Amino acid sequence: RDTIMSSVAHDQPSGLPVHNSTHSFWHSEPNEFLLGHRTTPELPSDADVVIVGSGITGSSAARFLAEDSRYNGRNIVMLEAREACWGATGRNGGHCQVLPVSRGAEVARFELLNYNTVKEYVAQNEVPCEWRSLTACFAFYSEDIFKDELKKVAALKVADPEMGKLIEVVTDKAELAKYRVSTAVGCALCPAAASLWPYKLVAFVLEKLVKAGQLNLQTNTPVERLEPGDGTRPHVLHTPRGAIRTRTVLLCTNGYTSHLLPAFADLIVPVRGEMSSLRPPAGAPRLANSYGLEGQPGQSGHLSDYLNQRPYEGVPNPAGHYMYGGGDAGADFPRVGVWDDSVVDEGMGARLRSTLLRRMELGGETEGLEELEATHQWTGIMGYSRDNMPWIGEVPDTKGVWLAAGFTGHGMPNGTLCGKAIVSMMLDEEEQVDALKTYANVVEKTGLPQGYFITEARIEKARKLPPVAKADAEGTFGAHTERPSERGILTYLKSMIWPSSA
Repeated sequence: RDTIMSSVAHDQPSGLPVHNSTHSFWHSEPNEFLLGHRTTPELPSDADVVIVGSGITGSSAARFLAEDSRYNGRNIVMLEAREACWGATGRNGGHCQVLPVSRGAEVARFELLNYNTVKEYVAQNEVPCEWRSLTACFAFYSEDIFKDELKKVAALKVADPEMGKLIEVVTDKAELAKYRVSTAVGCALCPAAASLWPYKLVAFVLEKLVKAGQLNLQTNTPVERLEPGDGTRPHVLHTPRGAIRTRTVLLCTNGYTSHLLPAFADLIVPVRGEMSSLRPPAGAPRLANSYGLEGQPGQSGHLSDYLNQRPYEGVPNPAGHYMYGGGDAGADFPRVGVWDDSVVDEGMGARLRSTLLRRMELGGETEGLEELEATHQWTGIMGYSRDNMPWIGEVPDTKGVWLAAGFTGHGMPNGTLCGKAIVSMMLDEEEQVDALKTYANVVEKTGLPQGYFITEARIEKARKLPPVAKADAEGTFGAHTERPSERGILTYLKSMIWPSSA
């Protein structure tokens, strides 16, 4: 069954989200207003803008479009294959965490902007999503991987000394013990991190937009295919409930992107990840940090387990769950090229239930405890980008179809401002702003990294990299990530839009 829902050749298009997905803890307290919601009983026959996908990126794009002064009350329809926020954002680890060194200084700055934007929105709107600002602790259990991390930290401090201040390296055993990782080789600390209930954040945004009359949300309405239309409505989206015509399409479809854009099948590949909610040992204090556990035995260097802890009080379900994800090294089934999230991989699940007791000092009554009790175990589909960067912009040779996807398991500190960026580009194009000015505008407004823009040259360069499946199997995924030099946005963009003939 598992292979039926996977791309055997890894460059075949994804299928649609399955209807019988595993039960995510984050959906244990669903938003009753949004369950089964259809703003209008019938699917509209046309719209000014159609957004496909209702996760962090799609909801953010809808919000920024509604807030833009150029919005002018246009008709926005959002189509979701399942319930609202039932894909990756409703299945992730519950982190909004900057990774300062993984993709270079420019991306680190963007992620910090994104983190602060989300943090400010939650505070200003008093969003009940369990937001908790904290310091992330990345613990390393491999000498070689830790040495590689130290090189990246040193490079960041040279490239951007201010951003470099975000990272503190700890190697002293007594200090490591304070962070509950005394068996680690070392750790890196970053204060730009938070734990949250992602589904509740997105549900808040969507409910607010719908009730304000700014969004027509149509759940349980999968888009089966995208076809050309006529002059005024050049795109037609076909669903089981009928077709909807529009001038502008925004695909926030992440791991499922290639179902509607088959040409992206080798550029954004679905990868199944696994999460768990675990009961802490009796008497264990709440963890003060969130965690990434890197370089564990049997774990490839590009993979990481990730952990944060829910509250013990002040919320409807105050059980202090460890929200722990990863476990890839224990996988019984294929992960790459898989879009079926109806399956729990028991090998990964067993690893998640047992690992924390071996790698951390959790406190409480742990003597004789072999594994932690899971209240929920579930899977979700990530969209791995071949060049390890999200794809943001207009789809080449398809005017009016825009894409914001390929977050490679790291959407929370990217998706909000990527949603803002795509809206900025869409509206600039409608006003016939030239391409270079559009790119300069979006960089000024959002700080979107150079490497995120969709261009023909980038696509060509990405296809020279190892395919996602090969890089994952070899443990080299992300090793080829390009970090553009700080030589000016216009110079860089000109090189991407008009490649040298040399």
